[in-house]
Amino acid sequence: MELNDATALHWLDFQVLLRLSIAAVLGLLLGLDRELRGHAAGMRTHGLVCFSAAATTISIIALYLQLGPAQMDPLRLFEAVGAFIGIVGAGLIVFSKGQLHNITTAAHLWLAAVIGIACGAGQWPLVAIGFVISVVMVTVLRFVEKFMGEDRVLDEDGEKSGKSEP
Repeated sequence: MELNDATALHWLDFQVLLRLSIAAVLGLLLGLDRELRGHAAGMRTHGLVCFSAAATTISIIALYLQLGPAQMDPLRLFEAVGAFIGIVGAGLIVFSKGQLHNITTAAHLWLAAVIGIACGAGQWPLVAIGFVISVVMVTVLRFVEKFMGEDRVLDEDGEKSGKSEP
């Protein structure tokens, strides 16, 4: 079996360390809201997903540059991460007592994976914009939902009925 050349351990450079560190820290920060609210996937889960996606991306880019475009398709990375996050997210989502639970957490994990991929690829503007918008959506919009009455009950068809739960 023919293998690609291994990267020497002393080659660990600042860019790899920076990309993985930023992914880990942003993943932890993305999971902070979920952790504080007591949801199933909190800081550790978000941190691991974001870091793993970044590490996978760095590995895929390095392999692509080592082996060349004729040997591999780096877009399969998105397929694999998407499938994995879909399975994890589906396991988190629960329908109980007329309410859907953890769907925001599942979507947030998907965003953590995308931000991890962007960190691994060194796409810093995408990382910054994705992180800021995520924090706004998860924390600031929570107050808007509470003002609008987030606790509305779903009817038999799964639509919001506008009735508040007792």
